[in-house]
Amino acid sequence: MNMVRLVEIENRIRQFPIAEQLWLVERVAQHIREQLAAESSIEDQLAAMAADPNIQRELRAIEKEFDVAMSDGFELQ
Repeated sequence: MNMVRLVEIENRIRQFPIAEQLWLVERVAQHIREQLAAESSIEDQLAAMAADPNIQRELRAIEKEFDVAMSDGFELQ
């Protein structure tokens, strides 16, 4: 979003009564908190998966399969 649109939104919000401005800010803050929590949750899940011995074992097995393909001349680009 460009600055012109943001300034336009800000100017429109300033026309609202203070109580409505506060309500809107609280809603936006809640939305941001929810997004951050969701992102954090995904990061936590990925970290747990990366530390999981079963997943590490599976990744090593997949890597070995690709090693065979690489030795046959297959190159990733």
